Amino acid sequence: MSVGSFQFVLFVTGILLNVVASAMAVPAIVDYFDGNPDWQVFLASMSVTFYVGLSLMEANRGAPKHFSIRTGFLLTVVGWLAVTVFAALPLAFCSIGISFTDAFFEAMSGLTTSGSTILVGLDTMAPGLLLWRSMLQGIGGLGIIAMAMIMMPFLRVGGMQLFHSESSDISERPVPRTFHVVGLTALVYVGLIVVCAVLLVVAGMTPFDAINHAMAAVATGGFSTKDASVGFYNSVPIEAVLMVFMTMGALPLVFYARLFMDWRRVLLRERQVPMFLLVLSLAVAGTSVLRWKTGGVPFGAAVRDSAFNVVSILTDTGFATTDYSRWGAWAIAVFMLLMFVGGCAGSTAGAIKIFRWQILFRSMTYQMRRALSPHRVTVVRHDGHALDNETIGSVRNFFFMYLLTWAGFSTACMISGLDYLSSTSAVAQAMANAGPGLGPLVGPATTFRDVPDAAKWLLAVAMLLGRLELMTVYVLLSIGFWRD
Repeated sequence: MSVGSFQFVLFVTGILLNVVASAMAVPAIVDYFDGNPDWQVFLASMSVTFYVGLSLMEANRGAPKHFSIRTGFLLTVVGWLAVTVFAALPLAFCSIGISFTDAFFEAMSGLTTSGSTILVGLDTMAPGLLLWRSMLQGIGGLGIIAMAMIMMPFLRVGGMQLFHSESSDISERPVPRTFHVVGLTALVYVGLIVVCAVLLVVAGMTPFDAINHAMAAVATGGFSTKDASVGFYNSVPIEAVLMVFMTMGALPLVFYARLFMDWRRVLLRERQVPMFLLVLSLAVAGTSVLRWKTGGVPFGAAVRDSAFNVVSILTDTGFATTDYSRWGAWAIAVFMLLMFVGGCAGSTAGAIKIFRWQILFRSMTYQMRRALSPHRVTVVRHDGHALDNETIGSVRNFFFMYLLTWAGFSTACMISGLDYLSSTSAVAQAMANAGPGLGPLVGPATTFRDVPDAAKWLLAVAMLLGRLELMTVYVLLSIGFWRD
């Protein structure tokens, strides 16, 4: 790595910190007019973040604008960590009195749109702090979309190179094309949040709660303003609105722009969207029947409970209306499996993602056909494109790394003092950015407050690994990365 590359990374990191500092002004203003003294904490945090951000920009303003693959990997990780550290400052020094470990965990959970929380007493918490948590998810969701469209295809992580040409369906301009598409996608993202918030107000939420839940739903984040999450409202219209927008958040945001421009071509070509909706429908139907048959609840109630919570977990949002970990052993198995599936590439959802499952199953079918007919020529295709061995191999490697990371971090959490179910489910949800785990300690009805600090740091790292697609972080640990 050259000095110029480090300077470029620090310069862009300074820009990101200035964006975060600007965002802190919003909760500061809210707390000021609410009469809550935490506005001073936000103001101080904003000043410190601005100072560091401007210092990094000024000190590295003359950095060469040379962008390489190594620079991309380093910028992605350093930028995300820096933003998380400074976003945690208001949480660490506000009136709720939590440690920096808890503040970092909460900030990482927000920015990775995980939805895991260590906070209790949300119903009476200061509005500025609640809004900051939701804004972190909104900012993180937008950052995830930009990263998926700009960085991941370029870095060729886990088969994401398949989406390198997504922007060509919208714009024909060669250089500004990607930024044009990112801007258009950002407008779609903000538009979905606004529409969701309006519909939630119509459904019965207060405007403040509606704004917070809308950001969490579209970003598939899951932070709520209530300790009981969405179950607090016990409202079918509210649950219906959130289900729709959680699902929309788990679809590729660029899909909506492409759909508007040429819906016939997009519907014929797109493969991961209908597959995701099919998996979602089957999961809701199967879980509803199991809940009805084994839980002794009316069929309508079974469908309502199953639909909302399955959508929440499969989209990796993390809202909850009930403690589904108490439905029985089958529920633990089903929801654990759903944590590994995830949404579509190019969305705010995490986990392995549906397109990788499609490629893995097609590759498996290909291998079985080759075993029966060794001389038969068969091509593995995805979205009408023939896949080369490099792409298939990168997806297989990602799948192996995902499972190995899950096993390793689960073991480490057990060593830190967590039980088996809490460890495995907490790591699964952290890597999938899915919100609650399973069991009495980290389940939907509890928070991560009582998790040991060592496990909180492990889970925060797991959130980052899952959000940055594993390889982006792991490659920085190799000696070869740092050699010129």
